[in-house]
Parts: sequence; structure tokens; C-alpha cells
Amino acid sequence: MDPDLSALDEYLDETDTDGYLLDADSEDSDQYYLSGFDAPDPFVTLYDGETHLLFPRSLEFGRAKREARAESVQRYVDFDHAELVDEYGSDEAVSHVLARFLDSYGVDSVAVPPRFPLKTADGLRARGVEVAADTDGVVTEIRATKTDEEVEHVRVAQRANERAMAAAEELLADATVADDGTLEHDGETLTSERVKEEIEVTLLRNGCSLDETIVACGADAADPHDRGSGPLTADEPIIVDIFPRDKTTKYHADMTRTFCKGTPSDTVREWYDLTERAMDAAFEALEPGATGEDVHDAVCDVYEDAGHPTLRSDDRTETGFIHSTGHGVGLDVHELPRLSPNGGELEPGHVVTIEPGLYDPDVGGIRIEDIAVVTEDGYENLTEYRKRLVV
Repeated sequence: MDPDLSALDEYLDETDTDGYLLDADSEDSDQYYLSGFDAPDPFVTLYDGETHLLFPRSLEFGRAKREARAESVQRYVDFDHAELVDEYGSDEAVSHVLARFLDSYGVDSVAVPPRFPLKTADGLRARGVEVAADTDGVVTEIRATKTDEEVEHVRVAQRANERAMAAAEELLADATVADDGTLEHDGETLTSERVKEEIEVTLLRNGCSLDETIVACGADAADPHDRGSGPLTADEPIIVDIFPRDKTTKYHADMTRTFCKGTPSDTVREWYDLTERAMDAAFEALEPGATGEDVHDAVCDVYEDAGHPTLRSDDRTETGFIHSTGHGVGLDVHELPRLSPNGGELEPGHVVTIEPGLYDPDVGGIRIEDIAVVTEDGYENLTEYRKRLVV
């Protein structure tokens, strides 16, 4: 994939800056996006209209020359690192190497992302390089608009996500109810951990991985980010939120369903139906030119009209709709744009979640989440998985 970096060129022109500098490993999504290279250890990327990589050691050098999306790939040794260590010591030598690297491309000033390493910045400043923080995160903003290829990466991850959700739903559907109300499967208590295991194994078989997922039952589900633990219970809402990353492309998907094994209360049914209505309202508002705030307001309107608190109506509430409507998804599972108060204008290529929900420890939690891409004339829902409460 060749990203459109014209906005980065404009940023450098507008700020009268020679280049943009990153010092991170490829788990930093801006680093991976700009360099096009996957490495577990930190390396330096310079963008000055072209992309240049610098590695401390030769370990990744050959692979970077083959795989990276860069015009040049160099090592510390190419800038006399050993001699600089003898003269200045190992710590200070690094800043001299970086300064020589920048000077070789005529770069005297660089912009860096907000979380750029302070030690690297101080070392460059000591060598006379001007270092300014890009507080807006221009590369992160560029990543928000996906190419067709990136949208396809998300779509592939979402298909794997749906297979994992199906595995989780099947476990719940096949469960029986013990005398104490807990769920059992194959003669053993069905726990949050057991469902998560099934999810993770299914994702691995489909080329995806994730560090954690959410399978939260009853009162646990009333906290939107409670991962859930212990036995699952009949007649209670169970939130299953899966956000895998494709191991090949590094792109994420995200989806939530709420299930109930048994008979949900009238309140849970009412909340579920209302949350489906809130999701429909969000999708009706989702289009290019609308703002993330517009979409969020559509959800708040539905909940508030039904008498439920939201953070818009009461910024101190701990029950009701207590989070934003959605977020961007790509190399990070949470990235721009935001479907929230002050969320900016939506553009074709923005991939976002729509995830309304209601929460109260006395009831539990209800959340439903789809993932969609904004298109020229509206949106395409990338989610094909059905919605049903009772399994």
C-alpha cells in the first residue's frame, strides 16, 4: 500500500519544517504506516518528501531493504557509530549519529509526534537540530482516511471476528442451566474465561489475534470495559465484545453483541430494543459531511427521549449511556475519527464503529456494535453478523 502523504507534505510546508521524524518500533501505528516496515525494536523514520530509515544494528537491515516502503535504508555504522562511541560515549554517540543522518538529507528542523522520546529530542537539540512537537498528530489524522485496500483489510478481519462471535454464541446456545442458575457446558461450569478461550482459538485459526476480549455477565457488564470473569448466569445479559487484529495486515475489526441464555427481564428486553433503535438512528446520521458529534447526538436523542441519562444530559451520571457512540478502527483499534461530543467532520474512507449501550449495575449492560465505512453517498456496514438477544 502506498499512502497518500500529501497532507504531510502540506504540514511540513506550512510549518516551514524540513522533515518529520519518528523513533519507535512498529507497534506504534504511525511508525508502521509511514515506514511500511514491521520490526519489534525501535528504529528511526525520516520523511522529507521521501522516506528514509535508520537502524541501530544490522539485524533488520537486509529485510528492511527488501520489505520497507522507503527510498533509503541505513544503519548507525554508516555514520561512524563506533568512532563516535569512542569519542563521546555510547549515549551521546547516538545523538551524533542521528544528527549526521539528518544532515545527510539537508534536514535542520524536524516535527515529531506528541509522544516522541524526550531523550532523542534533547540529544538532537544539543546537536543543533530544531525539534518541534506536532501536537495535532498529522500522521494519525492521515491514517483516519482509509484506502480501498485498507478497508478490505478491515473487512477480512471482520469476517474472522464474526466466526469468533459465532463460536461464542454457539457455546452459550448449547449451554444448560444448573440448579443455581449458572450455565454449564459439557458438564462443566461455563465461565467467561472458557468463552474467551473459544474466541481466541477461533481467531488464531482465522489468522487473527487479540490480547484481550470482553465476555461480561450481569453486573460486570454494567462497566463498559470490564473484561468479565467467572461463571456465566442464565437470564442475565452477557456482553461479548471482540476486537481482533489480522496478523498479516495488522488491521483491526470490532464488534459487540449482547446475549441472554434463558429469559431476560422486561427491562433488559426494553433496553435491547431501545439500543437497536439508537443504532438505527446513528446509521441514519452517518454520512460524509456529518460530524461525529451529529452521530453521537442522534444516539443521545433516542436514549434521552426514553428517559435515560446520557453524559450529554448529565456529565456525572454513572448509569445510562456512559460512553461515546464510536471510534475509528484501523491499525489501532481506537483511532480517529471520534463519534463523540466535538467529533469532527466525517469523510469517505473513515472506518468507524457504531456502539450504543445502556448500563446499570442493578440491571447489567446492553451494547450492540457494528463497524462501517463512510462512503461518497452514505456508508457501507462491514458487519454481516445478525443481532439477537435470546440464544
